[in-house]
Amino acid sequence: MSQLSPTEVAERLGSGLLSFPVTAFTSEGDLDLATYREHISWLAQYPAAGLFAAGGTGEFFSLTPAEVEQTVRAAVEEAPEGLPILAPAGHGTATAVELARAAARAGASGILLFPPYLTEASQEGLAAHVRAVCAATDLGVIVYNRANAIYDEHTVAALADSCPTLIGFKDGVGNIEQMTRIYSRLGERLLYVGGLPTAEMFALPYLSLGLTTYSSAIFNFVPQFALDFYDAVRRQDGAHVMAALNDFVIPYCDLRNRTPGYSVSIIKAGLQVIGRPQGPVRAPLTDLLPHELDELANLVDKVS
Repeated sequence: MSQLSPTEVAERLGSGLLSFPVTAFTSEGDLDLATYREHISWLAQYPAAGLFAAGGTGEFFSLTPAEVEQTVRAAVEEAPEGLPILAPAGHGTATAVELARAAARAGASGILLFPPYLTEASQEGLAAHVRAVCAATDLGVIVYNRANAIYDEHTVAALADSCPTLIGFKDGVGNIEQMTRIYSRLGERLLYVGGLPTAEMFALPYLSLGLTTYSSAIFNFVPQFALDFYDAVRRQDGAHVMAALNDFVIPYCDLRNRTPGYSVSIIKAGLQVIGRPQGPVRAPLTDLLPHELDELANLVDKVS
């Protein structure tokens, strides 16, 4: 697709629902780009505003840098004209810089910057991490506020001032005070993206804090349900949202919460349920057990 400016990417992402396609693997755990391309093509039939290739739900943490670049390139080539594809950057700062450059080579529209690997960091260190990635590419960058990368409002404001290509803030924590402070300080200067596991649980209350969009993992296997839910959130249709939460989202989350890592595993299980398998998850994640797969199938039947 033709290259979008960082501002154009932010505008498009903020206009609709976002998602993280899973990354397809063979039964032996190897990258399966043919199946992945088919999945991107299928998802593109539904009007998402952007896709994050090889992201959290796409098992970024288990991919090699070469596999990340291959996956992003496949998504870019398979996506229709005008659909932004965001690539991941993360691990240590030097690796994040290399991944940001690889994203540009692969034709990505922007970058989602994951937390640094393992170690804790000061606000000054986190800011240096972001600045290094922003300096490495002309692509727009969204920072992922999660785990050991919790950015306060002062750091975010300073980065917005010093990094012209910083376009967004994705929240994976759910700290209302933090989001209030950031949104009050920066207003509409950034795109705000809901990024908590099963973001639908937080979508309606977060709308008032400037989060006009969120990344829906369930879009992978119940895309129309996910789009209908998003539309209900945007028109603040509380009755629709609460019914959907009770019928599907909350029992789905109860199943997801049984085992660490199921927030990713359950998405691949959902695709297996609907007859579009994408292979197993890679270690250290584990797949759902057979009886859990049956429970998920019963939930999907209710909303299909």
